[in-house]
Amino acid sequence: MPSSPNSHRIVVVGGGPAAFRLVDALTTRGLDGRTVTVVGEEPHPPYDRVNLARRWDPGTDLRLGDPSLWQRPDVALLSGERVTEIDRQERVVRTDAGRALEYDELVLATGSNAWAPPVPGAELAGVHVYRTIADVDRMRQHLGSLTGRKKPTALIVGGGLLGLEAAGGLVTQGVDVRVVQLAPWLMPAQLDQGGGQALGRLISDLGVQVQNDVGPRRIERSETGSFAVTLTDDSLVAADLVIFAVGVRPRDELGRDAGLEIGPRGGVVVDDACRTSDPRIWAIGEVACLPERGCVGLVAPANAMAEVVADRVLGGEGTFPGVDDSTKLKLSGIDVAVFGDALSRTEDCLDVVYADPARGVYQKLVMSDDGRTLLGGILVGDAAAYASLRPMVGRELGAEPASYLAAAGAELPGAGELPDDAQVCSCNAVSAGTIRGAVRGGCCDIAGLKACTRAGTQCGSCVGLVQKLLNTELAAAGVEIPKAVCEHFALSRSELFEAVRIAGPASFTAIVERFGVSHEDGTVNRGCDICKPMVASILASLHDEYVLSDGRGTLQDTNDRALANLQKDGTYSVVPRIPGGEITPAKLKVIAEVAEDFGLYTKITGGQRIDLFGARLDQLPDIWERLIQAGMESGHAYGKAVRTVKSCVGSTWCRYGVQDSVGMAIELELRYRGLRSPHKIKLGVSGCARECAEARSKDVGVIATDKGWNLYVGGNGGFTPRHAELLIGDLSDEMLIKVIDRFVMYYIRTADRLQRTAAWIAELDGGLDHLREVILEDSLGICADLEEAMERHARSYTDEWAATLADPERLRRFRSFVNAAEPDQTITRVPERGQWRPPHPHEEDSAVPQNAVLAWGPTIPVRGR
Repeated sequence: MPSSPNSHRIVVVGGGPAAFRLVDALTTRGLDGRTVTVVGEEPHPPYDRVNLARRWDPGTDLRLGDPSLWQRPDVALLSGERVTEIDRQERVVRTDAGRALEYDELVLATGSNAWAPPVPGAELAGVHVYRTIADVDRMRQHLGSLTGRKKPTALIVGGGLLGLEAAGGLVTQGVDVRVVQLAPWLMPAQLDQGGGQALGRLISDLGVQVQNDVGPRRIERSETGSFAVTLTDDSLVAADLVIFAVGVRPRDELGRDAGLEIGPRGGVVVDDACRTSDPRIWAIGEVACLPERGCVGLVAPANAMAEVVADRVLGGEGTFPGVDDSTKLKLSGIDVAVFGDALSRTEDCLDVVYADPARGVYQKLVMSDDGRTLLGGILVGDAAAYASLRPMVGRELGAEPASYLAAAGAELPGAGELPDDAQVCSCNAVSAGTIRGAVRGGCCDIAGLKACTRAGTQCGSCVGLVQKLLNTELAAAGVEIPKAVCEHFALSRSELFEAVRIAGPASFTAIVERFGVSHEDGTVNRGCDICKPMVASILASLHDEYVLSDGRGTLQDTNDRALANLQKDGTYSVVPRIPGGEITPAKLKVIAEVAEDFGLYTKITGGQRIDLFGARLDQLPDIWERLIQAGMESGHAYGKAVRTVKSCVGSTWCRYGVQDSVGMAIELELRYRGLRSPHKIKLGVSGCARECAEARSKDVGVIATDKGWNLYVGGNGGFTPRHAELLIGDLSDEMLIKVIDRFVMYYIRTADRLQRTAAWIAELDGGLDHLREVILEDSLGICADLEEAMERHARSYTDEWAATLADPERLRRFRSFVNAAEPDQTITRVPERGQWRPPHPHEEDSAVPQNAVLAWGPTIPVRGR
């Protein structure tokens, strides 16, 4: 143990994450002759309680930091030892091992205890709380004693974070789980009603039964050894395991017995320097009662308190910066994020809310009364926007707030837009400027940035944004950026595509296990919002199966999950395929009738199709049933796939036409329909050089000549318009299709994620010349393989909406929002300022909350406070 008569002795009571952060901060700054002794009653060194659910895998190591920290001569860790008394007069703490430790500075980091309500029978063996490694190990042991019996069952009391984490862990152990709680929705302390109900739906989809507004009244042992739990609604639940996860209480008994000031609801009172009523004693983490806030059970405030105390002990003047409530969680694979004023407490605030039950998504942004400044938000089911939006709290957004929600699919605020003082990592209070400075100082990869800034080392939710900042700085410095998909795959998209194509794994789990990055700490690689949709696209390109089959639905982007194109107001567009723009009067009549019957806005697009806008999610099956009966099918406007083949009337009608452009366009569209790709693909066929179909603005452009067809590739519209370039001229019908087969399939196999054909060709080594060598001269010997792959796709194509309508289970995802089986006819569209919207049929009959700025369909207006 470190000690010397002249050393300054720092004793830390408690061996949890806050204690670890304090010791890490002290040693990083330099102890300069001081010594630190940490006394923790658990037999383990400090570990990551945030990821306690990973302990269900007994081989998982949750230890925090480098073990060498505890081998330093000026640091001692006394594990499995409990402090029983603080003698403030003698400045000594005494332990249950008979040890007396003198201190010059004492830091209380005792955390909190799981609380069990006074329910009769709660003291029975087999009734547990969920808080520590020992708790999880005891539950695992109890489940092990049930071997050979029927599938075990568990009742979890509490629908907050800990309860849901426990539920997720038990599900992985093959346990039937029921969650009960007295609150009306899950995680009521963090989520509003819409978010809580959406989370409940997602948890239920995992197979966990959720029962709100009830709690346990009595627990008894049954004759079989299991438990009989009587609930407050007088129902009876049988369970092999009962777990209480109803909250925590600060472990302030040492401070209380020592005469320190205690808060009205518990906790040792501290000032803004984290000093208690005794100037020699400090408190950090969940035991510290903050002025006007009380005790806080979050990682970021605990880390901030540890940093303040480390600074003060070493002679600094640090003060606690305040509580950042931002939290991003992964509950059993379900994303939940909360930041800023999530519960709309700011006066006159506006709530922008979007809900998509097909995808299991609820998102809310809380805005200032003028709709410009972001105040906070809730993201359930899709938290991809969290890392980009959380640093913008208190700042004006660069666009309409609705554009940042999943309904719009807009690009999120980029790394370059963040000011230097924007906080990127809330756990460790790391700003964008700090990360930029570290990159300029030589930290050129994520591992280096984590080491020198601590960004991304706690919950990890900011790693994606840190990567963007890194890439932006490297690009500005002229450094080549690695093309790894994300931190979960070291391969590029094209490398991963080939690996999956050759090895044949057919699920995300199998792919990530075989080709993903293994975490050094043994945690499971579960992917992210970048790699999961990309893997889904690869599997769809390779297997030509129903895009939502075999559990792939959870990987998909919003549009593919609903098989419809989501619009900015939260409704969906319906786009039947009209190959080559050719359509019969009978089909036109059906489209008109559907539009009238469902109150849809109609628009003839630049791709020669008729789009129907404004459909609710629950209306989609009824709409498609009528369209399919009329002989139409999905136009795939919702997918990263082949979209349309535009054509002029060609030689069929036009006196200038030299080839049948309509016939060729129809043949191409029917051949490539539904083909998934790195980005959307559009084609055009013009019947003569006058180019009325504007084929050279398309990814694949075909222009007729008197000798056949000229083929152009790599044209794109959008933000960077580019004309397609001539690949080869005067092709026959048969050869034209062969070359397009090769081009499109080679693009699918080798392009980067979300890369259009123009950018792909520009980045090819050799550009268009390389492309000619590969698909015209067969320099790689793959042309036959590319053709066969495309032929296989054409043979196996099945309309996704027809397949959906034929399967009642698939239709379940199109039920009305939240948990209602029937559509809600009271939802109202609220026009955004200065923008025209087609009228909703029920607009005059509905009352609208004054502060709701989003619309109807799956969008839920919610009143702010």
